[in-house]
Amino acid sequence: SSSSISRGAATGEVIGKDYSGQNLQTAEFANADLEAANFSNADLRGVVFNGAKLMKANLHGADFTNGIAYLVDFTGADLSDAVMEEAMMLRSIFNDVDITGADFTNAVLDKTVVKKLCAQASGVNSKTGVATRDSLGCK
Repeated sequence: SSSSISRGAATGEVIGKDYSGQNLQTAEFANADLEAANFSNADLRGVVFNGAKLMKANLHGADFTNGIAYLVDFTGADLSDAVMEEAMMLRSIFNDVDITGADFTNAVLDKTVVKKLCAQASGVNSKTGVATRDSLGCK
């Protein structure tokens, strides 16, 4: 198997892969194992992560605007200062995630997930200036 990942066909084993700072707009990582992958400060606008494993992944400062993460496991992931405006993130797992300063404005999340995230939400996004609690609509 080839170790290089072509845009739109990123599947298979890529544990610990470094995508930091890269422009990955509209790439597809469906069902990919991205455990501990580094997406910090990457341009992930419109990226599809459906069914992907993003446990312990680093998405600090990433722009996931209009992205799709359906059935994604974000357990232990760093989502701090990430922009997730209008991202579709239904039926995904957010256990032990760092969402400090993350912007979830108009993101589509399960109500139970929003409630869980609101219990720990804090900070303000450095790019959008939006408070994490406000972006989640926390009471």
